[in-house]
Amino acid sequence: MKKHLIILASVILGFMVLTVLAQPGGPPSPSFNGAMTKLFGDNTSFTAIMELHLAQPSGEPMTMAGQMAFLEGKNRFEMDMSAVQGGHIPPQAAARMKQMGMAKITMITRPDKDMNYMLYPDMKAYTTMALNETNTPASAYKSESSKLGEETIDGHNCVKNKVVVTGPDGIAHESIVWNATDLKQFPVKIQITAKEGQDMVMIFKEVKLDKPEDAQFDPPADFKKYDDMMSLMMSRAKGAPPQ
Repeated sequence: MKKHLIILASVILGFMVLTVLAQPGGPPSPSFNGAMTKLFGDNTSFTAIMELHLAQPSGEPMTMAGQMAFLEGKNRFEMDMSAVQGGHIPPQAAARMKQMGMAKITMITRPDKDMNYMLYPDMKAYTTMALNETNTPASAYKSESSKLGEETIDGHNCVKNKVVVTGPDGIAHESIVWNATDLKQFPVKIQITAKEGQDMVMIFKEVKLDKPEDAQFDPPADFKKYDDMMSLMMSRAKGAPPQ
């Protein structure tokens, strides 16, 4: 049993590092930080289906998708890990996660609280983890854009731009962004190449620019909090009630 739990913990922790909430110019991270937010311009609130495609110089590409909500720096991403494609996930780990009710995960990032929440809806449980980076707001970054052309993405007429975002530390982050002209220049596609050669592409579909409810960015009151993932998994493995 302990071996199975270690495998599961490794897989889930990997997804916390390889998730949508990314950092331009560096490897993906769980924080939708100020540099990334800058790419969305005046679109500070929205909901969408987001597809994330990750490719590395060595290793199998990974594709995942889920429902995303964003509200003035707060971010929520819901996904089913059993539906993830690629990434060398051990079949026994994926099956075990589903059996234990841990396949469906909701990740909430709260820069205002310096906190990440990992929710497991099927278990009515969640864990917390401190953000691993400085909370620098989008307003502290500067951006320069140069037009590369025009393309159609998922039915939207877009202007393809090279965007360079520079932070207070002087470090520049370069991205290719497709801004939809019919969605207030919303970036329906973002392509980032990290220094390590890892390519990441985010595609946003079914975009709605309405303001999501603030309550979505907090754990439900009837969910039980666990100190860490291992204690949650041990509780579930022993047959303890999830709430």
